[in-house]
Amino acid sequence: MGKYSSIVIGAIVTLLGLLGFIGWWDDFLLVLRGSIPVLLLFAGVIAVIAGWSEIKDEAASKKESAK
Repeated sequence: MGKYSSIVIGAIVTLLGLLGFIGWWDDFLLVLRGSIPVLLLFAGVIAVIAGWSEIKDEAASKKESAK
């Protein structure tokens, strides 16, 4: 009986989420517009750190091969 109840509860929660999504669409868009610059900032920082790490690794491997 547990499998069926989880399916029913999941369907109810999905329906409530869909209704909330439709009802608060403007609020959702406001949050989305506010979160995009923050996500871009984090993605940029991660890209800079990854590039810096790659440059350091390349310099270390050149130093190692020169020995």
